[in-house]
Amino acid sequence: MKKNLLITVLCFLMAIGSSMACTNYIVTKGASKDGSCFLTYAADSHQLYGELYYHPAANYPAGTMMDIIEWDTGKKLGQIPQVSHTYSVVGNMNEFQLAIGETTYGGIQELEHGQGLIDYGSLIYITLQRAKNAREAIKVMSELLDAYGYASEGESFSIVDPNEAWIMDLIGKGEKMVDAKGKVMKGWSNGAVWVARRIPDGYISGHANQSRITTFPLRDGKTSITNKELDKIFLPTVETVYSHDVISFARMKGLYPKDTKAAPDAAFSFCDTYNPITFDGTRFCDARVWAFFNHCNHAEMAQFEDYARGDNLKHRMPLWIKPANKNQIDAQFMMRMMRDHYEGTSMDMTKDLGAGPYACPYRWRPMTWSVDGKNYIHERATATQQTGFVFVAQCRNWLPDMFGGIYWFGVDDAGSNCFVPMFCGITEIPREFAEGNGSMVEYSPTSAFWTFTKVSNFVYSRYSDMIKHVNEKQSQWEGKFVKDIDQMSAKMKELCIQNPDAARKQLNAYSTRASKDVCTEWNRLFEYLLVKYHDGNVKKEENGKFVTNGNEKPQVVFPEQPKWPDNWYRMIVRDCGKNIEAK
Repeated sequence: MKKNLLITVLCFLMAIGSSMACTNYIVTKGASKDGSCFLTYAADSHQLYGELYYHPAANYPAGTMMDIIEWDTGKKLGQIPQVSHTYSVVGNMNEFQLAIGETTYGGIQELEHGQGLIDYGSLIYITLQRAKNAREAIKVMSELLDAYGYASEGESFSIVDPNEAWIMDLIGKGEKMVDAKGKVMKGWSNGAVWVARRIPDGYISGHANQSRITTFPLRDGKTSITNKELDKIFLPTVETVYSHDVISFARMKGLYPKDTKAAPDAAFSFCDTYNPITFDGTRFCDARVWAFFNHCNHAEMAQFEDYARGDNLKHRMPLWIKPANKNQIDAQFMMRMMRDHYEGTSMDMTKDLGAGPYACPYRWRPMTWSVDGKNYIHERATATQQTGFVFVAQCRNWLPDMFGGIYWFGVDDAGSNCFVPMFCGITEIPREFAEGNGSMVEYSPTSAFWTFTKVSNFVYSRYSDMIKHVNEKQSQWEGKFVKDIDQMSAKMKELCIQNPDAARKQLNAYSTRASKDVCTEWNRLFEYLLVKYHDGNVKKEENGKFVTNGNEKPQVVFPEQPKWPDNWYRMIVRDCGKNIEAK
């Protein structure tokens, strides 16, 4: 490992420390078992409280202004004109089954935090209120950035609707570029530079805090346009869209050579220019995407494990791949992908000393550390303890929107929570997930976030023993929801068409009941785990009940006290030596 690695990694972590360190996986309809498009998103932050955002559809009179509130900080950035009508948005999915996610990558430091008005969170939620599909979303995002400028770091966005999936890399322009006389330089404009590419149907993609788009087809090709031609984005042949100055701005900033012969436009790579690959960009970021790809097509992706580990940065994995078996990719498969800790790979977090005697795949921060002058790391997996909320958005084009869009929602660590179906047509948010029910500094016994956190934090203490109980509940409840939805599809499809109000009422009731039932079950699970594994013992069970001695005043029979693994005892011996040797 290079001597300056720790400095590089620390700079990277500082860059994302105040923003979301997130994960997005994307599946096109031709790559899934039933023709659904999928988008997953884990909003990971040590400061983010998990709750379900809701923006009802609304009409506004001419002249109405809307506040721009920075998502990360709650700071008011300014105001922009409101549109006459906004669409309903549940979490990160709107009433037309349009879903948008993001991951922050930071990028070139001098381009961070320009003088723009729109932060990345506002860009998502405003767009969801104004766009009906992915192509329209890209148009809205571009127009917002051109009109009001960008206020955040480099971001990758996933933009998915029932028919298409797009990936978009974007970065701001930093401070205004001025000449020696203080005049704004010719060619500089407000906003951001970006590229958006449609993921070919039948393929999957993803991003995780690292820009992923390298070279891309330019305007002279048949399938590409610039943001100055955005009206053409609705042509089905358009598969790539980019800001008109994405290359010229890089030349102006000295990020890409001005010699067009030595560095032609066709060779321009967005990632290599605005967020160059480093060890931390692969090991902490792209490795998560590789893990998803590896589950979907191990035969193709095994060769790229050296890239994911940061051992061979030149062995770049592709932007998208075709899964080996699309029939395995359904809603529950995508939920499992959000619970990955690199199991079965060379980065398996359950195998080393840091996992403890109970094979716990979690590492407390910081992620980087030094011992005796050498630098080391902890892995950063998809499932992580600092998740605020996580979702699997499922878009189904053969059903009415209000029922077709399922926003599978969870809070806290995906590894030990439960995904609950919130239909994109609901108008009532269940109390357990509602905004304002608790916070990061206020415990609420009725909040889903604190309910799941109780379980996850207890499970971490004896992971290999306890997680199997959690996995059983996840399979039981998520499987039940999938089965319920399948069974109600025919009647709900008809009801959505004949009586939308009655259909919406039923969907509200289902999501509300599901939320309450799951939180009740997880509270019971916590009580069960607390009793069964009290004080490091393991109480015996028969037929689902703890075994007692059967006396008039029964006592539990003497509990099991299972040994630690032999390799753990060996490590203790190596550490303590003769100090603990029995005489």
